Amino acid sequence: MISLNSVSKTYQTDTVETMALREIDLHIREGEFVSIMGPSGCGKSTLLHLIGLLDRPASGAIHIHGQAVQDRRDTELAALRNQSFGFVFQSFHLINDLRVIDNVELPLLYRKCAASERREMARAALQRVGLNARMEHYPNQLSGGQQQRVAIARAMVGQPKILLADEPTGNLDSQMGAEVMDILLKLNQEGTTVVMVTHDEHQAKQAHRIVRVFDGQLVA
Repeated sequence: MISLNSVSKTYQTDTVETMALREIDLHIREGEFVSIMGPSGCGKSTLLHLIGLLDRPASGAIHIHGQAVQDRRDTELAALRNQSFGFVFQSFHLINDLRVIDNVELPLLYRKCAASERREMARAALQRVGLNARMEHYPNQLSGGQQQRVAIARAMVGQPKILLADEPTGNLDSQMGAEVMDILLKLNQEGTTVVMVTHDEHQAKQAHRIVRVFDGQLVA
């Protein structure tokens, strides 16, 4: 489903070139749950951004669903992201001026959906994460764990095949973190491919496989 072949990523300033990732070969099967681990600054989030088509590699090839994507136009990549990926971030990235249900609807605004259909899909997504009673609330009226569940509902509302999570429990206490992990595991059991960056060894071991990154390279 996801394939990276000899992928490298560099960041260039006026005076310095930094190699963030070097010759990465990574293959993720459909329905797999993969955890990415490594020390801070090793390239984990960069790797996730490349998988999610949020950034482009300096060299190498990326295939999604068997199709090469690294040279596609920005508009094509944006459409593919919207159709195939859901994103969950450590800091939730909710819009405080919008109600919970409006936050969850946001990815659907880029699709040809009627307003009534968007609303029904958002309601269903919130029900799946146990927040159907909070639809009319605003993010700042929720706990951190509830906000992250809203973020997961937003990520899954468009029924993506792939869910990418960057430290999804990093801002949560252990109990709320466990609740979020339970939701991710359930989504994976239902067929969603999950790729998660984490520092938590216990959570990482709940995945099918752990990929470890050190100094921009994959290590055993």
